[in-house]
Amino acid sequence: MTISTPTTAPDPSVPVLSYGPVVLPVPGRPVDLHLRVTAPATGTDLPVILLSHGHGPSHHLSSLHGYAPLADLWAAHGFVVVQPTHLSSRSLSHLVADAPGAPFFWRARAEDMTHILDRFDAIETAVPRLAGRVDRTRVAVAGHSLGGHTAGLLLGARNADPDTREAVDLLEPRITAGVLLAAPGRGGDILNGPMAEAISFVQSSDFSTMTTPTLVVVGDKDDSRHFTDIGPDWHADPYALAPTPKTLLTLFGAEHGLGGIAGYDVAETTDENPALVNALGRLVSAYLRTRFDPADDAWRTTSEALTTGPHAVGRVESK
Repeated sequence: MTISTPTTAPDPSVPVLSYGPVVLPVPGRPVDLHLRVTAPATGTDLPVILLSHGHGPSHHLSSLHGYAPLADLWAAHGFVVVQPTHLSSRSLSHLVADAPGAPFFWRARAEDMTHILDRFDAIETAVPRLAGRVDRTRVAVAGHSLGGHTAGLLLGARNADPDTREAVDLLEPRITAGVLLAAPGRGGDILNGPMAEAISFVQSSDFSTMTTPTLVVVGDKDDSRHFTDIGPDWHADPYALAPTPKTLLTLFGAEHGLGGIAGYDVAETTDENPALVNALGRLVSAYLRTRFDPADDAWRTTSEALTTGPHAVGRVESK
């Protein structure tokens, strides 16, 4: 299904700066933590989005080099976007294949974001023209696919460690809003696909503790049969099973790539739709603007423009 929308690309007259890698040595981590930072060229009091990449078959989309369609747009809308290369990245598999937590490093991925917040002074110093322009009181986390699981943990969701059966709490209180993009849903008997055993850490996912305000984004064609046979509704579990306040954005015609958020013109995108990606980026920006400043009506006006009427790209519900 092809979605035709009246949306336009980010204003090309709004320049953004992208810098990387910023390298942070982390004691005990098998390799240094590498980051890319993308920010508007001007402006102050800029809020932060920590962006967690997915897993996927490509080497560099699952790293600081991926997700440019979102990072560029969010920066053009006034956000500082920080993208780590998690240990699960295929670009690191030859270095960390035998490290504890391989291949998904579900706990280490969330810990990467805490390290970033702990070391933000060093990040601001390393990135040219960034120091003094960041508002560290306004921090959000966004994650796609496996990155959605990572973001969920930072927002308060929990799961048991498959090895020890102990509950793991990785809530990061400095993060006050979140965006889950095609994130995994609940575990249990519904995880009956051929890849379900590989993500055993999802078996015990508990969204009842995910109290941080969150926008959950799903594609109505995102049928992850390799994990479950319940269809696209699985990806809406973080909305359905979490406490308020939560918002669900269902994108029409979108598969797991949500129109191509992982990169420009990449072969693994099965539902390429640049207009849909642009609409998603605008909606996320608007949601976070209003979440950080309730007096800003960006979410109301943008969601009305893009999710109502004959050209709606999706539908919204909230609780």
